[in-house]
Parts: sequence; structure tokens; C-alpha cells
Amino acid sequence: MSGLQDAHVMITGGGGGIGSATARHFARLGAKVAVLDRDAAAAEKTAAHIAAAGGTARALACDITDRDQIAAALAASTRDFGGVSVLVNNAGWDIFRPFLQTSPEEWCKLIDINLVGALNMHHAVLPGMVERRHGRVINIASDAARVGSTGEAVYAACKAGLVALSKTLAREHARDGITFNVVCPGPTDTNLFAEYRNGAGNPEKLMEAFRRSIPLGRIGAPEDLPGAIAFFAGEDAGFITGQVLSVSGGLTMAG
Repeated sequence: MSGLQDAHVMITGGGGGIGSATARHFARLGAKVAVLDRDAAAAEKTAAHIAAAGGTARALACDITDRDQIAAALAASTRDFGGVSVLVNNAGWDIFRPFLQTSPEEWCKLIDINLVGALNMHHAVLPGMVERRHGRVINIASDAARVGSTGEAVYAACKAGLVALSKTLAREHARDGITFNVVCPGPTDTNLFAEYRNGAGNPEKLMEAFRRSIPLGRIGAPEDLPGAIAFFAGEDAGFITGQVLSVSGGLTMAG
């Protein structure tokens, strides 16, 4: 993957399944990775794994709903690695209940983490990219944003907002040399998906239903995502912006 050697890649939710796999993948490509996560221990674990493999990473405890914490994390990683070349907005959170069984307090938390948090990250990182006239932003949404998902109404709405935000910023900043693209995972075997599965009345029946509905015949793994994310970050995707790519084993085939 060209263009990523020594690049400063910042990944939110970098301690979780997809985030950790993505951080490790970028490090293998020669990038210097800032691993942001509100779970400091999880961020440290990812950074330690990268270091043990000979890569370069820094773990930074950061709640993306807190602009002061974002500013501190950005300042620290910039001191170590220079300006941010690639921003991967991966952090997210969900609950799995029908809309009428959710509360306004839960809506606020979902919106703060899944949409406002990403807005905060864009607002903090983009000025430096504009100044340098180069940058790659990859936003991790969800196929729930493209086709809907029962029991995830507010989460789906937030992720759809992230898609629209990406397309709008792609237009606003095209002449600044910054691209914005979206990767939409389908069902993926992460801790968040485990909560969803274990909350079902019959988890094994649910898993079998997913396997039957996915043309490639299995639930996604975190390691299925980093290749697509890194593609959008590299030079080969320099003329691609405002696009949405599903990584779902064919479960969704949105045009």
C-alpha cells in the first residue's frame, strides 16, 4: 500500500476489535499510529502489540465526546509523529432494542458517541490537513446506515448522518487535497456484536440466520476491515472521495 510509510495515522476506538485490527494493519504498512480509546488499558494493549511487532504506536486515553481530551491527544501525537495524515473515525457504541423501548437519555448517549464524537474529531484534525493541503479521512459507519437494522434505530440514524457528513466534507475540502470516504461493516464479530448476540433469545439460532443470509457464509471478523480502510488512506485511492463501501460478505449490495 503506497503512501503510508511514516504517515501519522490517528484511529479512534483503537482498542476495540476493528480499531485494534486496523491500527496493527497500518503499523505493518509502516505508519506511525496514534491509538485513541477511552479505555486506556485497551489502547495500551494495541500499542504494545504494535511495538512488539516492530511498529510505532502511541496509546492515548481519549473520550471523543470531550473536546479538551481530543485537543490534548492531538497535541501529544503531533509532537511525536508530526501532523495527522490519516484520520480513521472508528469509535462507536450501540444498544439493541426496538425504538419505542429506548429512552431520550439513551438517544443522547448514542448521538454523542456515534455522531458528535466524529464531528469533534473532524473539527480538531481538519485544520491541520487544510494547512498542509493533504489528508485522508475514513469514517467507519455501518450497513445499518444504508439499509436499516431492526433494534438499532438511533445508531442507524447516527451512522447515516456520518455518511452524509462525509459526502459534504468531501465536496467542501476537495480543493484542499483532502479525501473523505466511508467503510460500512456488516455484522462483525466484535465485543459490541457479542452483546447483541447474547441479548437475543436464541443466540445460536440468530447466528445461523446470519450465516445463511450472508452470501460468503460467515460473520465478518475485525481483520476483514483494515484492508478496505487502508486502501482509502493510500495513494492508490487519491482520486476517490465521497464514496461508501460495504464490507459485509455480500449481505448488503447497495448501489
